Amino acid sequence: MKQNSQIIDVLKHLKTYGSITSIEAFEYYGITRLSGIIYRLRNEQDLEIITENKTKKNRHGNICNYAIYHLAR
Repeated sequence: MKQNSQIIDVLKHLKTYGSITSIEAFEYYGITRLSGIIYRLRNEQDLEIITENKTKKNRHGNICNYAIYHLAR
């Protein structure tokens, strides 16, 4: 049941804001594995979700990689 509510939360977020990152998913919905939710949306709901890979330095100056997921319109 929890998993389905997370899918609904992420889908609503994508429809409202157009994109989501793992940090947003954790902060807003307590989701720790956004990639798993995105996988299910793509494969079970047949949605087209685009992954944009980004690289950024964190507050310690280390390079970090992350993804921004966009709902294709």
